[in-house]
Amino acid sequence: MAATALLSNNPSPNPDEVKEALVGNLCRCSNYNAIVEAVVAAGEGQGGVA
Repeated sequence: MAATALLSNNPSPNPDEVKEALVGNLCRCSNYNAIVEAVVAAGEGQGGVA
């Protein structure tokens, strides 16, 4: 939900903006980089959020 809210307010976030938006919501020790990359890709229209 945090990623969707971020993309609603900022359609093209950079990795730092994604990390800031997800602070406290995810464990940084497991797949965190992949999640950040996925949110950035969705914002660039590569995955899209409807």
